[in-house]
Amino acid sequence: MTTEVVVETPAERPTPPKDWLPGLKENFQTDIVSGLIIFLIALPLCLGIAIASGAPPIAGVISGIVAGTLANLFSGSYVTINGPAAGMIVIVLGAVTELGFRGALAVGVVAGLIQIGLGLARTGKLTGFFPLSVVHGMLAGIGLIIMAGQIHIVVGHENPRAHGFHIFTEIPPSIFNPVVETAIVGLAAVLIMVFWTRLGKIGRVLPAPLVAVIVGTVIALINGAGPRLDLAGSLLDGFQTPDFSALVSAAAVKWIILYVFVASLESLLTSEAVDKLDPWKRRSNMNRELIGKGTGNLVSSAIGGLPMIAEVVRSKANIIAGARTRWSNFFHGTFLFVFVLAVPGLLELIPLAALAGILLVVGFRLAHPVDFKHAWDIGKVDFALMIITAFTVLLTDLLIGVATGIVLGLLYAVFRRTSPANLFKPKMNVTDDGEQVNVKLRGALGFHNFIPLRSVLDNMPRGRVVTLDFTEVHYIDPTVLERLHDFEIDYAYDGGSVRRIGEDALVRGPHPFSMRTAPKVTV
Repeated sequence: MTTEVVVETPAERPTPPKDWLPGLKENFQTDIVSGLIIFLIALPLCLGIAIASGAPPIAGVISGIVAGTLANLFSGSYVTINGPAAGMIVIVLGAVTELGFRGALAVGVVAGLIQIGLGLARTGKLTGFFPLSVVHGMLAGIGLIIMAGQIHIVVGHENPRAHGFHIFTEIPPSIFNPVVETAIVGLAAVLIMVFWTRLGKIGRVLPAPLVAVIVGTVIALINGAGPRLDLAGSLLDGFQTPDFSALVSAAAVKWIILYVFVASLESLLTSEAVDKLDPWKRRSNMNRELIGKGTGNLVSSAIGGLPMIAEVVRSKANIIAGARTRWSNFFHGTFLFVFVLAVPGLLELIPLAALAGILLVVGFRLAHPVDFKHAWDIGKVDFALMIITAFTVLLTDLLIGVATGIVLGLLYAVFRRTSPANLFKPKMNVTDDGEQVNVKLRGALGFHNFIPLRSVLDNMPRGRVVTLDFTEVHYIDPTVLERLHDFEIDYAYDGGSVRRIGEDALVRGPHPFSMRTAPKVTV
């Protein structure tokens, strides 16, 4: 006998705002205010991310402008903010180091074309293949690399761009021999990024990155700290163009793969996360997301800009600021364009240490201890996959780190008695009697075979009673459990209900997404 678990139906999905031109007319006042707030957050981040990526500072601004005014109009999301993000720093820096900046632009153009093709081929659901612990480990590894590089600039030294274990050995000499005037600027930026939001209303009205830049600039003007931002190659000076001759190399192929993989995966996962925060519970069209980001990356790279992704922190701030439609993103890009054209000289007063301080905190947030604790709470296997992926990314490179995490995840699935036939294909039977849909599952359910099940769930008729039958399942991994939870909540918003049967027979840990396994049979 098995008990039945019924997912509680949430409140009815609220009527969403209009989209496109009717949405602009209806929501102009709220969206232009949120666009202004996001512009104030994005400007220092665009500049800092470009510098950390080894690109001209203006490249980050170009990306932000194109992301807001063009890519946004092609995208399948509503309140997600696009632009250059910390998650791409390691990729762009690697491409710039090996191919030069114009070679990296050529990589971005090709990657954009591939993303458009992936969107047209309707591959948006492929994010379901990657274990979430490995994705979080990848982001944590990127965060650690950002921190390891920016700490040198914060205390007044150049980033040595060390690799492997040298990353650790290069840090103490910089920290213990700071350039005092510059270190004061960098430390002030770090402290503002950490504590500003705790100051109540003023901390919510003025974005911390903007305050960090203003305070850092004032301190630098007083004590003469340097170096400062150089906007050579600005919009007024013309655009840099790609050097496609750099693509005739194995290194270029590697960076194209990494551009497409990281930019697409991060964007789609971010869009999924932002959908959960959207007050109207609108669902992004993931295939259009790929087309939008591909279009943006194609154009941005063609005129000298960085690649772009959907960015979760700015998107969350956008929602908090009251954004209702995609036009807030458009206004943020427009404000960037106008500001850089109007007062480029003002930007050149910004000290690099202030931007590095901002990025140091951004990197820490990507590798936040809370994320590792979350993985530990889910289970030791997830924690191990996350930490192995993170430090493999840190000590080798991103592709090796992610591949290592995925291979270890597959090996663990085999260890859990997943048969070869079940490794990439779930065992399931779907029956529909017109009112109820029964999904009978057998064997193992893991990230490695979730995509076919996700296709079934995505195409499920709305408003039905869906039964997920786990009575013959012996293993469910945390990635599947979290994605099933998201499906259940979303399906309930459209008037349907989801119930699970047979899950109580499986052994589970204390966390809702802890792995489920069949109990050991004793003789």
